Amino acid sequence: MIVVAGEALIDLVPQDTGALAGLTPARGGGPYNTAVALGRLGSPTAFCSRVSSDAFGEALLDGLREASVDVSAVQRGPEPTTLAVATIDGDGSAAYSFYVEGTADRLFAVPPTLPAGTRAVSFGTCSLVLEPGASAYEELMRDAAAQGVFTALDPNIRAGLIPDADAYRARFKNWLPSVSLLKLSEEDARWLGGTPREWLAAGPAAVVITRGGDGLTVFTRDGGEYAVPGEKVAVVDTIGAGDTVNAALLHGLSGLHGLSGLHGLDALSSDGLAALGRDDWERLLRFAARAAAVTCSRAGAEPPYAAELGGF
Repeated sequence: MIVVAGEALIDLVPQDTGALAGLTPARGGGPYNTAVALGRLGSPTAFCSRVSSDAFGEALLDGLREASVDVSAVQRGPEPTTLAVATIDGDGSAAYSFYVEGTADRLFAVPPTLPAGTRAVSFGTCSLVLEPGASAYEELMRDAAAQGVFTALDPNIRAGLIPDADAYRARFKNWLPSVSLLKLSEEDARWLGGTPREWLAAGPAAVVITRGGDGLTVFTRDGGEYAVPGEKVAVVDTIGAGDTVNAALLHGLSGLHGLSGLHGLDALSSDGLAALGRDDWERLLRFAARAAAVTCSRAGAEPPYAAELGGF
C-alpha cells in the first residue's frame, strides 16, 4: 500500500483567454493528483487528508473511489474546500492563485496509525505550508520515517502561499533526514537554492529533478547521475504532470512490474534505491516521462491508466 498524504482541492481552469474565460472546476491538488495517478496505474493506494463535506469534497472523494483509491483514512470537516484558480500561458504552463482561508484541509490532524500494509508515504505541496495542518503532516512524515517506512517528498513550491521564504527553506532542510526519495522541478530547485548533492548528503537516497519537456535526471548517493529526455507531445497544459511523475516513480519502485536488476529487492527502501543501477533508473525515468507526457496531452490533471502506457 502506498499512502499519499496532503491536500485535495478544486482547480478552476480557464477554457479560453481572459480572466473569466469559462472557468471550469476540476479535481486537483498535488497529493490528490498523485493518489489518482497511482490508482489508475494499478498500485494499491490510500489517501490521507482532511476533505470538506461540501459538494466539492464529495466530488473529490468520488474521483478517488473511481481510481480505486482507499479513502478510509480521509478525515472530514464542514469547512469549505480550498480553491485554486489556474492561469495557463502560451506553452501550457500553469500558475495558480489560491483561496485557502478557513478551508477543511488546513485542519488535518495526525492519524493514530497508517493504513494496514503501508510501504510508502508521499508528501508535498500546499499541505506542508498551510498551518496548522502543515505541522501535522510534518509530524506524520517524521513518524513514518522513524518506523522505517519509505517516504517521498515533492515540495512543489507555491511561492505565493509562503510568507517567509527563508523560514520555509530552513524547514525544507529539516525534512530531508526523514525523506527517502526527493523529487522536485528544476524551478523549485532554483527557488530552494540548494543542489542535489547537498540534499543527498542530508538524507535522501535519491533526488529526481524534472526539466519539463527536456526530461528527468536522477542523482544517487553513490555519485550516479542518469538522465532521460522528455517524451514529445502536443501540450494542452502541464497541470498534474509533476504529480504524475511522482506516481510513476513510486509505482515502478513498488516492484509491481519487476524492474530488472532488483533481484527481488524491495525498491521502496533506501537499500532498494541504492541497488538500482543506470539501466534500472533510466528505465524508470522513461516510464515517468511517458506518463507525464500523456497528462500534458489533455486538459487538466488527467493522469494515464496503466493500459495507456504499457509496461516498463
